Amino acid sequence: MITRLSAAEFAGAVPALAEVLADCTNGGASVGFLAPLEAAAAEAWWKELAGEVAEGRVLVWAAWDGSRLVGTVQVRPARLPNAPHRAELAKLLVHRDARGRGLGRALLTEAERGARGAGITLLVLDTETGSPASRLYESAGWTEAGTVPDYAADPAGTLKPTTFYFRRL
Repeated sequence: MITRLSAAEFAGAVPALAEVLADCTNGGASVGFLAPLEAAAAEAWWKELAGEVAEGRVLVWAAWDGSRLVGTVQVRPARLPNAPHRAELAKLLVHRDARGRGLGRALLTEAERGARGAGITLLVLDTETGSPASRLYESAGWTEAGTVPDYAADPAGTLKPTTFYFRRL
């Protein structure tokens, strides 16, 4: 099941969100952190988002396996006067124990639906070139905008290319 988290639900879910982030990072996913990512550091990162979630500046969805949070995705609306139509899709994460069940695609679908409902007509994202995430976005109809070499380090610290995608809603 996929649900959008309210500010109160988000606050209560921070430890589980941190577990998913640490698992993905420590499993090799390039999502902005270096391995090993400790639980406390992952939890601190999520806690820093609480104000933005409460103000609606970051929309967060969670994937559940029963009562266990096993995945998440964010939509981050642009805050510029000339870009109220645009948002970034970020941190699409599924715990390694829960992969292979379509949760990544389900999270992506719900985030797109939620963005559309918020008046967003253009989503953008970036991901490591050739990663499983890039294959998901391509199979879901996202359009590749280009690749930048050595854009970000993977969890081991090696610089990797990043591909940018967009999707009109």
